[in-house]
Amino acid sequence: MAAILGCSGRALGNSEKAFFRGADPLGFILFARNCAAPDQLRRLVGELRNCVGRADAPILIDQEGGRVTRLGPPHWRKPPPAATFARLARADEGAAIEAAHLNGRLIAAELHDLGITLNCAPVLDVPQPGSHAVIGDRALGSSPALAALLGRAVCEGHLDGSVLPVIKHIPGHGRALADSHKVLPVVDAARAELEAVDFAPFKALRDMPWAMTAHVRYEAFDRQAPATTSKSVIRRVIRGTIGFDGVLISDDLSMAALGGGVGERAQAALAAGCDVVLHCNGVRAEMEAVAACVSPLDARAQARLGRAEAMRASPKPFERNGALDRLRLLMEGTVVQ
Repeated sequence: MAAILGCSGRALGNSEKAFFRGADPLGFILFARNCAAPDQLRRLVGELRNCVGRADAPILIDQEGGRVTRLGPPHWRKPPPAATFARLARADEGAAIEAAHLNGRLIAAELHDLGITLNCAPVLDVPQPGSHAVIGDRALGSSPALAALLGRAVCEGHLDGSVLPVIKHIPGHGRALADSHKVLPVVDAARAELEAVDFAPFKALRDMPWAMTAHVRYEAFDRQAPATTSKSVIRRVIRGTIGFDGVLISDDLSMAALGGGVGERAQAALAAGCDVVLHCNGVRAEMEAVAACVSPLDARAQARLGRAEAMRASPKPFERNGALDRLRLLMEGTVVQ
C-alpha cells in the first residue's frame, strides 16, 4: 500500500499487528509517543517491520532539532533548531556549512543505530515577513541561497550516515500566513516571485531522494486545491519547474488544511501525483479509512523508491565524540546537548 502510517504507542498490541499485516503499508513514522528508550525503540522498529514482512520497510521520524524533535534527553542529544546555523552563517558561512553537516551526521548516527532510515528534514521553506510562526526557527535561512546551501550540508550529513533526508515542504511553506495543521493557508504571490524565492531551494536540492508536500494553496497555479492534492502544482511546479523526480510523500493527511475524510484525502493526493501518502496519528479508524482507499505503489513510484534506496549507502567512518566537540567549537558557545 502506498502509505506510511503511525502507530499508537511504545509497543504493538495484537490487534494493531493484525491490522498492519493486512494493510501492508509501505512503512511507518515514529513520534515522541513511540519513543521511550533505545532498546524499546529498536524492538518497536523490529515489530513494525515484522508486521509487513520486510526488513527494509522505511521507518521515518521528524528529528529536525529545536521544537520539532521526537528523540531527546536523557537518551538522545537534542539538536539545535535550524535557525541556529543560519545565525552562524551571518558571521562565518563556512563554519555554518560545516556545523550543519556535522549536526546532520550526528542525527543520522542516532537514527541509524535505532533502525530508522528516513528523517523528515531539512525544512527548506524560506520564511517571509509576516508569515506564520509554524515554520519560524525551523528554517535554515531567510534567503533561498542560504536555505539551499545549509540544506545541502544537512542532507549530505544524513546521507553520510545512511539515513535518507526528506526535504520539505515542497514547493514552499515559508510565505503562508496560517498553520496548515489548523487551516488551509492561501498564498497569492505571483508566479515569478514564488519561483525566485520559495521554489529556489527545492530546485537546488532536486537531486535529493524524498520530498514532502506543503498543504498550501498557491493561487498562481491552482485556485481550488492545495499542493498536496493539486495535479497542476505537482506536475507543473514540483515535477516541472523545480524538476524533482524523487519520492514525493504528502504531509500528514490528518491535518485540518485538507478537506473531506482521510480516505478521500489519500485518494486525492495520489491522483494528483504523490507517490506515497502519510498518516501520522495512529488512530485506527482513520488508518482503516486510508487503507480502504489506497492502492499498491505504481511502477513509477517503485522506480523512484529504488533510486532513493540506492543513495542509502553504508555509513561513512565517523567518531561521535570528535564530531560533538567540533560542533561545539563551531557554534561558539551555543549549548549543544
